[in-house]
Amino acid sequence: MPVEQLVYYFNDHFEREHQSSFRPFILENGLVSGVFGPIQISSTFSPLRQANDYEILRGHIAQLSVSPYETDVHHDHPEKIGNLLTDAITQPADFQSIINLDRLCRTVHMLNYLTYIHNGGVLILDVDPRHILGVEQNHGAYFEEIILKCGLAPKNIVISATVNNFYTLYHAQLLNGLNNYRNRGYQIAINIGSLYTAKGLRELLDKLSPDYLRITSPSPEMIQDPTSIWLSSLTGLIELQHLIGGKTILQHVSKKEQATLSLACGPGLVQGDYYERLVTDHLRCL
Repeated sequence: MPVEQLVYYFNDHFEREHQSSFRPFILENGLVSGVFGPIQISSTFSPLRQANDYEILRGHIAQLSVSPYETDVHHDHPEKIGNLLTDAITQPADFQSIINLDRLCRTVHMLNYLTYIHNGGVLILDVDPRHILGVEQNHGAYFEEIILKCGLAPKNIVISATVNNFYTLYHAQLLNGLNNYRNRGYQIAINIGSLYTAKGLRELLDKLSPDYLRITSPSPEMIQDPTSIWLSSLTGLIELQHLIGGKTILQHVSKKEQATLSLACGPGLVQGDYYERLVTDHLRCL
């Protein structure tokens, strides 16, 4: 189905579900965006590459592109919507708002991803852990309807949850929700922003056996610090992920030192501006 018809379909679906005349999905210049309160959300897709051969593409990581939405409609609580886009746990946002925002973002990502399908590989989509905790059962059922309507299958989609120290208290609920996704055919990823911010991570990995573990690359300054214990932590996590049969992604690689580290530690997959510059330079030389 053409993107124009899909946008029309999902706007109709939104009207029926929310009993509202508001149509949040917009198609402009071939790009789909979604309106959520005072913001307009669209997509960028960061290539996921093979570490030992950066020209081999293994998929994409969907990322949000956010801009103000210019409208005459008055919004009572614009600050609440902005809070939903942060990682802070203490923000005054209810679960239903988080769920609605998450669903809107994933629908936008799926519609924009249709132009990338020919590249193959997986699409990694972030899901707010509060969304997982806020849905009692049948995780992924709502999103599955969207995927199928776009002509794709859950097996090509990786549901990624960011885990930090706060969620140590909720590992059982997260395991249950993520396994619900897996039972529907989705792949699963755990995303950690830092090597030191996820207590109980090894236990969670062992119980969940995620298909992918996303690790943010240490900064060049940290790599050069002889007193840091980041190397043992990084290699230990990569070895554990390998033992449970999953892949590791070293992400946000922007410098040569970080790329050299990826080859030394063997994460298998990489993502970051450094590799996109190499690809661009290679194409210019052809």
